[in-house]
Amino acid sequence: MPCDTAKPLVAILGAVPADVKAALLPDFHLMEPEQWVDLLPEARAKIDRALTSAVGGAARELVEKLTGLRRIASVGAGVDRFDQPWLEARGVALCPTPEVMTEDTAEYAVALVFALLRNVVSNDRFVRSGAWTQSRAPLGLRISGAQVGIVGLGRIGSRIAEKLAALGCSVAYTGRTKKDVKWRFEPDALRLAAQSDVVILSCAGGEATRHLADIGLLEALGPQSYLVNVSRGSVVDEAALIAALEEGRIAGAALDVFENEPMPDPRFLQLENCILSPHAAVFTRQNRVDLIARIAELLSFDD
Repeated sequence: MPCDTAKPLVAILGAVPADVKAALLPDFHLMEPEQWVDLLPEARAKIDRALTSAVGGAARELVEKLTGLRRIASVGAGVDRFDQPWLEARGVALCPTPEVMTEDTAEYAVALVFALLRNVVSNDRFVRSGAWTQSRAPLGLRISGAQVGIVGLGRIGSRIAEKLAALGCSVAYTGRTKKDVKWRFEPDALRLAAQSDVVILSCAGGEATRHLADIGLLEALGPQSYLVNVSRGSVVDEAALIAALEEGRIAGAALDVFENEPMPDPRFLQLENCILSPHAAVFTRQNRVDLIARIAELLSFDD
């Protein structure tokens, strides 16, 4: 065991951003798996808190070695890489950080809507390629007055709705249940897509929403409309989306998440009607400050 017992011991279970770890070091003794897995059982039993991320998850074989574990703090909002019922049965509290991800993710979703509908990215290419000397840039779609469909009106989806409604968009949503909100509820996702200029995916990941955006939803969306995904890569049937984009069956897409990160399907790279983003919706300086403070709070609890 490390000699510095003044700081709480924290077992690392999965990938954690280096800057987050660096910010926590003054107050916590962080132990990488190779540092703690071979400790004697009685030493490991004294470790009651752990750190990981939505991407890193918590492998059973690691959690089982920490018999005294009480809490896992996780960087990010996602929980689809955790066996929550199993953790709960072991008396381990899983603590993700959705509350500090909301504002930045919603803001980024709005940015992607602007980038798509107002041709921000394609206009940049238009100028750089010299095409401006030969023709005029293609027309975009006005944001104010656009019909926006939101799939998943949770914490993030609600903020997306608020922001786009303030810009003059007509907002509707779909989800498991109708909510007490001012926006129109459409229980059928295909009908929502058919009525929308842009559909924004902000639902949870997991098996329940796997490939929710499939060929049927894309066909309902149609050749004049767009898809934005700031939820999880698993929510989109990527093969169906690539085919729809290649064949012009939808107008375009903007994706911040992919099924395989950080190496998405290479066919996406060839599609000029698809904006690609490296899972960066929350990459703001303000978010990092909030996130680190929240993780430190989650790791600070009395014995």
